[in-house]
Amino acid sequence: MQTVFSTVLPDVPAAAVIWLALLAVAAVVIAALVVRPTRFRSVFGERISEAARPSSIDRAEQDRERTRERTRYADEVSVAASRATVTAERRRAEWLAAQDEAEAAWLACQAAEEDVRRLAAAAALPLPRTARTPAEYADRERWLHRAALDAQWRKEISVQQLSDILGGRGWDPSRHPVEQELLLRRLVRDNLRARQHAASEREQAAWRAAETAAAAARSLHEEAFAALHPVAEPQAALSIVGFTGPENTRELPVAETTRELTPVARGRAAVPAY
Repeated sequence: MQTVFSTVLPDVPAAAVIWLALLAVAAVVIAALVVRPTRFRSVFGERISEAARPSSIDRAEQDRERTRERTRYADEVSVAASRATVTAERRRAEWLAAQDEAEAAWLACQAAEEDVRRLAAAAALPLPRTARTPAEYADRERWLHRAALDAQWRKEISVQQLSDILGGRGWDPSRHPVEQELLLRRLVRDNLRARQHAASEREQAAWRAAETAAAAARSLHEEAFAALHPVAEPQAALSIVGFTGPENTRELPVAETTRELTPVARGRAAVPAY
């Protein structure tokens, strides 16, 4: 114990002096904060703010990284926009083909309707009297079969309808040829009317698909352009809670940026080609 005391006791005065010096420095700092609090707050706040801000090298590296990310994203969106453009062109071609088909079906339906009106007016007149002999009935049956075969060859009636005519199911071969032709043209008109309705529905569906594809292509092109030409974002002021007071806070003006979107055309307008 004597050895320990002899080693420690000579250093006690030096340690006491050091502690007293530290206490004196702390007292001076506390007194300065009490006397001039605003000055030290602003100095400390500016130093801490300056330390918190990234250096010019870090900002340059961050800008380069953001530029690389933006360029890579713009390239990906550009590829997607090119594919969407090809799809939009294909959908537009399909819509034009469906439109031509619907127009042709409508013209054929109008021609069939005109034939029905003409034959109905002819059937309203007194029919010529012919001898009702087996040869006459055979001629009438041959005429009906030949007219039905011609209509099926022109794809005006279906194979099932032709089979019904040839088999006499729902058809009387002994009727006058004028009446037979009127019934046959009415059947053709009904078939063409159903085809025209189906073609119109296909044309509507193709038009909606083309419009959707064109809108998607426009959106991707706008997104690619926005990725290559970004709008500058406003930077908020950096404030340190507890050190920066209201009198030292600087507010940066915030710019409000609005982006006007191009309105999408509605209605039966032609689908734009890319």
